[in-house]
Amino acid sequence: QVQLVESGGGSVQAGGSLRLSCAASGYMYSSYCMAWFRQAPGKEREGVARIYTDSSNTYYAAPVRGRFTVSRDNAKNRLYLQMNSLKPEDTAIYYCAAHQYICYGLSPANWNLWGQGTQVTVSS
Repeated sequence: QVQLVESGGGSVQAGGSLRLSCAASGYMYSSYCMAWFRQAPGKEREGVARIYTDSSNTYYAAPVRGRFTVSRDNAKNRLYLQMNSLKPEDTAIYYCAAHQYICYGLSPANWNLWGQGTQVTVSS
């Protein structure tokens, strides 16, 4: 199974952009449905975006729709999250997650592989 490591987090002012990356090690990365989640202090983990194994379908949670773009490069075993027009309420630890073969909705309980997370802080 794959192991996941996020990078690209940091601090940015409202209106700015960041690009998160998730590197997957292991084999058969292309068979894994991938997703991004986030968890703000004192809040439950919530789904952000999901992408099918072959990038044929993407889904975004309402708060980020139109601002965030999820993509993947199966040749490089990479998952990305381009975040534009960032808002202070986007501040959270961002996690990538994976599930082999089956693409579930953005409920954290359905995803069985997780990275360690990367911090994103947006100041007003």
